[in-house]
Amino acid sequence: MTQTTTTPQVAVIGLGSMGMGVAQSLVRAGITTRGLDINPATKQAFVDAGGYAAKDLSDAVAGCNIIILMLVNSQQCDAVLFGEQGMANQLPAGTIVVLCSTTSASYARDLNVRLSALDLTMIDAPVSGGAAKAMTGDMSIMASGAPEAFAQCQTVFDAISAKLYVVGNDVGAGESVKMVNQLLAGVHIAAAAEAMALGIKSGLDPEMVYEIICNSAGCSWMFENRVPHILKGDYSPNSMVDIFVKDLGIVLDAGHEMKFPLPIAASALQQFLTASAAGFGQEDDSAVIKAYPGVNLPQSKS
Repeated sequence: MTQTTTTPQVAVIGLGSMGMGVAQSLVRAGITTRGLDINPATKQAFVDAGGYAAKDLSDAVAGCNIIILMLVNSQQCDAVLFGEQGMANQLPAGTIVVLCSTTSASYARDLNVRLSALDLTMIDAPVSGGAAKAMTGDMSIMASGAPEAFAQCQTVFDAISAKLYVVGNDVGAGESVKMVNQLLAGVHIAAAAEAMALGIKSGLDPEMVYEIICNSAGCSWMFENRVPHILKGDYSPNSMVDIFVKDLGIVLDAGHEMKFPLPIAASALQQFLTASAAGFGQEDDSAVIKAYPGVNLPQSKS
């Protein structure tokens, strides 16, 4: 049966730090939204915010014409769509699947082929801005797909983003732009950590270093945003070290496919891998500073 309703009925699959913000932004905009997550506490938090927490995948997508995937990686996306209880075969023809997860462009293109075979439409729409902007509906989205699909999703994108960049009609272009962004984000975080580690090792007051760099040419958005985690000794994750192990891995894999050298990204990836191998993979990505030995890091005051 072909999906005919034009009023957005949205399912958000994955209510993590970004997905929860997206789902709550949709609810605030008055858009009927079902959310699904494996964490019972997270599902309850969505209910408390006025949303509907689905029991399972079938319940999540019932009656929905737009499905937003806010999952960690392509493996999770495949499991949700095509696994044992996969939802792809449950969706009416014409349903739009919006891939907001960060994956490779090649995965997005392949997924588009598989969904098209089921008469489903796909937009690849990776996001940026962090949990705070997700919660306020002010994310940046870099997206690609058919113009008619964007027209059907306009009210949804208006609710969750401050800037929607439509970078092409061909699915995969959005993920390619996100890959460039993640190269810079990962390198900037690793560089910020290395700079702070050097300053602390030199005997400088880290608070002083932070203030001076924030008002100097060496500052970056990531330096300003991530170093406070280090200063507080609080590595509660907003975005984890292992996220950048994944994302910089995607960057390097693309470089290999194109035979294109990416030495700075490769160096940053090694730092995240070192931190992850040392047991810090589930901590905030600023914990990459723990890859540097012999640095007396600030401790949590709590």
